[in-house]
Amino acid sequence: MKLLFASDLHGSAYYAEKLEELIRNEAPDKTVLLGDLLYHGPRNDLPREYDPKKVTAILNGLKTQVLAVRGNCDAEVDQMVLEFPIMADYMALFLEGRMVFVTHGHLFNEENLPNFNPGDVLIHGHTHVCAAADRGAYFFLNPGSMALPKGDGVHSYMVYEDGVFTTKDMDGAVLETLDIRR
Repeated sequence: MKLLFASDLHGSAYYAEKLEELIRNEAPDKTVLLGDLLYHGPRNDLPREYDPKKVTAILNGLKTQVLAVRGNCDAEVDQMVLEFPIMADYMALFLEGRMVFVTHGHLFNEENLPNFNPGDVLIHGHTHVCAAADRGAYFFLNPGSMALPKGDGVHSYMVYEDGVFTTKDMDGAVLETLDIRR
């Protein structure tokens, strides 16, 4: 199974179009969106080509491809225009015999961990900073932000395939990898 993870579009039509292109090029089985899809939020600058209506149209065109969780900038009004569920605070996937807890990061994160078994995986966005770490008791991943990266400023996403998570920049260059098959 191949999964593509993206987070924090914040209403950027430019990066929503890039997401469409990535889905065509990477050909994942599903795309997992980690929230903050349409609204830029009061703490963020406007992203490139801010156009929530266009982002809505693009994402609705991908509705059979997408799994999503709610970000802190997502609201019920966003759910009213999107044609796929976005209001769950988290989802559980099972990969390589491990529970993968997928969330936005404002409720559950490394300071507020979900109930884990040793070796489980936490994936969240929210911070807009890429991460891929083996913490010993669990694995932690963050694909960064497509539209509003912080830290190193690299616009990024993440792909999972055959036990390996690979974070890439928008041109597909590998930034970091994490193998969870230990």
